[in-house]
Amino acid sequence: MRKTEWLQSQSQMQRQREMARGYVLLLPLLIVVLTLATGVSSLDNGLAVTPTMGWLHWERFLCNVDCEEDPHNCINEQLYMQMADIMAAEGWKDVGYSYVCIDDCWLASTRDANHRLQPDPKRFPSGMKKLADYVHSKGLKLGIYQDVGTYTCAGYPGSYGYYELDAQTFADWGVDLLKFDGCNFINLDIMIEGYKNMSLALNKTGRDIVYSCEWPFYLWPFKEPNYTDIKKYCNHWRNYGDIDDSWGSVKTIIDWTANHQSLIAPVAGPGGWNDPDMLVIGNFGLSRDQQMTQMALWAIMAAPLLMSNDLRNIDADSKALLQNRYVIAINQDPLGVQGQRVSKLRNFELWSRPLAGGGFAYAVVNRAEIGSPQKFSIVVFSLDSGKACQKECLVTQILPAFRFQGIHVLTSVLEFWVNPTGTVLFTVFPHSTGSSRKVEALRSNVDRRSNL
Repeated sequence: MRKTEWLQSQSQMQRQREMARGYVLLLPLLIVVLTLATGVSSLDNGLAVTPTMGWLHWERFLCNVDCEEDPHNCINEQLYMQMADIMAAEGWKDVGYSYVCIDDCWLASTRDANHRLQPDPKRFPSGMKKLADYVHSKGLKLGIYQDVGTYTCAGYPGSYGYYELDAQTFADWGVDLLKFDGCNFINLDIMIEGYKNMSLALNKTGRDIVYSCEWPFYLWPFKEPNYTDIKKYCNHWRNYGDIDDSWGSVKTIIDWTANHQSLIAPVAGPGGWNDPDMLVIGNFGLSRDQQMTQMALWAIMAAPLLMSNDLRNIDADSKALLQNRYVIAINQDPLGVQGQRVSKLRNFELWSRPLAGGGFAYAVVNRAEIGSPQKFSIVVFSLDSGKACQKECLVTQILPAFRFQGIHVLTSVLEFWVNPTGTVLFTVFPHSTGSSRKVEALRSNVDRRSNL
């Protein structure tokens, strides 16, 4: 994982590399252990009915613990309080971003005298319970990070041997989400037992805690994991390695997802979601078109929307994209079906996601990285065999700008101009008198807001 590579200067890295060589050889055992562990079909905690939305520190702030040299960007309680303030005051909470999530490097170097985890006393002097209370006072929820092994990826105390104690500690603090990583485990059997045991321990606390399994399940040299079994323990699970703030990283994750969609998409649904990692919109590495592509495809893929950026100084365009209610509505669609890539033609990819109400969302991605905008044309009956357009249908463009495309029939030809590395996101819904009135009301509302 990129995180591990970033930490190669740490004293733990030689041991991690040795363990990594061992677990690559042991990975085929994972499917056997997961299959035998339980007979339930999904994690039955009633959480993550739609993909989780929130903010997470890692990609933007990494393991910056130097609060003397860089107090504005180091991992301390002020960072999360500031993010909570902004999420509550600047519309993030209103559109669904509910979780303020702490990643690695929050811990003290040792457990306390009662073997309980404790935050670094200099960087979190108020303690985690006070921080959780503060986040809750803003109408938000607190997420925290831990590891299945003896140490976290950054070398802080892990949860191995303390799963029940740590789960109860998190519950006592008021934690609402646990991101559970996969560094420094003793062996593969113990790692998988640790994931399972932490899931069981969280359920025993009586507190609602979303369980995010961080170990990237693409690390599988001989055969693919059984995602149906993974869903028995986790509310969402990482499929691929850590994302970078770059187009190369984003498109690699998109390609991996498309190439494995027949395996992973059928498993996703209310309570359990495939996780392609964080949204890096609002940072430094993506163009505006590439940001729209990530946002559109994360919506089509029913992915958790966990931003990693600096909300204190995010630019207006990135903020508007991340807060786009129409894109978020696609991501949060109650039908809960993960979309898939349905065609590739020249530089274009077409992605499709069925929506509640008989509609579909479509993303047209121009994978060219050179040249001018290119025209994409398609006949309506080619869109999922015209399922959303039996007689007439309403077509609405969502990105790059909201635009009603009108009422169409099966023989209509839709045309979109798509920028290199950009995406056009649109929806198709069956037309009816009732839906027409809703669309007209929506049009009036959009027009009114645009004139304010």
